[in-house]
Amino acid sequence: MQLSRRFLLNGALASTVATSVAFAGLGQRANGAVRVEPSADPGYLSEIEGYGALQPDPKGFIELPAGFSYTTFSTFGDVMDDGFHVPALHDGMAAFPHLSPDKVVLVRNHEIKHTVLGVGPLGDKYQLIDKIDRSRLYDHASDGIPLSGGTTTLIYDLKSQRLESHYLSLTGTSTNCAGGSTPWGSWLSCEETTQAAGDGVKKDHGYVFEVPSGYKGLAAPVPIKTMGRFNHEAVCIDPRTGIVYMTEDMSDGAFYRYLPNDLRYLHKGGRLQALAFRDVPRATTSNKYSQLWKPGDRFAAVWIDLVDVESPDDSLRTQAYLKGAARFSRGEGIHFGNNEMFFACTSGGAKAYGQLMRYIPSPYEGTDREKDQPGQIELFVESGDLRVLDYADNLTTSPWGHLYVCEDRYSDILFNHLRIVTPEGKVTTFARNVDGGHSEWAGVTFSPDGSTLFANIQGNGVTVAITGPWKQFSDRAIA
Repeated sequence: MQLSRRFLLNGALASTVATSVAFAGLGQRANGAVRVEPSADPGYLSEIEGYGALQPDPKGFIELPAGFSYTTFSTFGDVMDDGFHVPALHDGMAAFPHLSPDKVVLVRNHEIKHTVLGVGPLGDKYQLIDKIDRSRLYDHASDGIPLSGGTTTLIYDLKSQRLESHYLSLTGTSTNCAGGSTPWGSWLSCEETTQAAGDGVKKDHGYVFEVPSGYKGLAAPVPIKTMGRFNHEAVCIDPRTGIVYMTEDMSDGAFYRYLPNDLRYLHKGGRLQALAFRDVPRATTSNKYSQLWKPGDRFAAVWIDLVDVESPDDSLRTQAYLKGAARFSRGEGIHFGNNEMFFACTSGGAKAYGQLMRYIPSPYEGTDREKDQPGQIELFVESGDLRVLDYADNLTTSPWGHLYVCEDRYSDILFNHLRIVTPEGKVTTFARNVDGGHSEWAGVTFSPDGSTLFANIQGNGVTVAITGPWKQFSDRAIA
């Protein structure tokens, strides 16, 4: 079954404004109707125009609205400028300004586990193993072969829409899934694994690594251990406070924050905490077994200190829960907008089709006065129909205030989409991967000038750049 219609959630679009400002107060009005079964109320969903109907792709790869086009580049196996090969499994990514206004820097993760062989930067037979700088290699498998997870850095020319150069920037890590950008221009690459030394690898994994976007070459592979050892997914930083927020891709995961001792150098230590609902200790947020909340509902947040954050037995989320923290169902992409952030819970919801959460920090976030005016955690979207939104993963905000959300459902019958959530909660489809592999979308990010949307098709091991008439979005109902 191929699901090609575009559906929306209940609400009306306000005037378009700058990044995420338009989302302020949105959750109070968004998505209440999406939980209703179509059979009970067949009129609760109606089509919106968005950018218009998706057009067939002669290449059979990506369908986009009329006027939009895509370019593919930096594909798995390509030889990069440093002689290494483009690794497989492209995942999280961020775009950074370049010294030239016509160019952009992309730092991209590669979610390669230690057991996946022959798809890394050293070639299918590790023929480039003698070329690697061993001092910049984090870890090896037990047989001495370097691990293949890490990051690559790309320079892309926005004017010509061509790749200018790409090279390896972090290696020897494992399962680098998502991450996030810092206000000072680096990428935080997250390991979504807690593989322990002696279990097929020589060092512990489950950490965050920092990769400067402006450095050409391999970054020093130094894990930020005080940010915790767990199945890290994604990271965002509030530029006002320097507080770091992190998601955990587990069905019973916690939502974390890191209060760094030094707002610029995260390696200098800090406090790791987990979020709890002040009035509902040990809250289960998914609504799967019983309904805790509905879209638009908010709870006051409190933050719980965690100890033994290097967690040799992968017990941080259990420690957090026993102390009262909330559980989130597969926390994945997160993005900070204007005084608030959004994050995805991929398998959350009564039907497990996914949720989007919104967190509004306290005006006194991270201080002793926080309890007087606590932060607010809100259920922003819960999908009751996989044709609306299915398995939300990486996400970002556009310069005009829309949320762009990747889907990552692996299925023999369902295509994955790139969805748009408008400032008033409407959901429409922007792109569809129609390749036979049914791969997930990942790493969605806009160039700083807003001209180009970049994303990855993970299973194909390819990055795409999408351009077109961005200003022509319409919320006009056409059903």
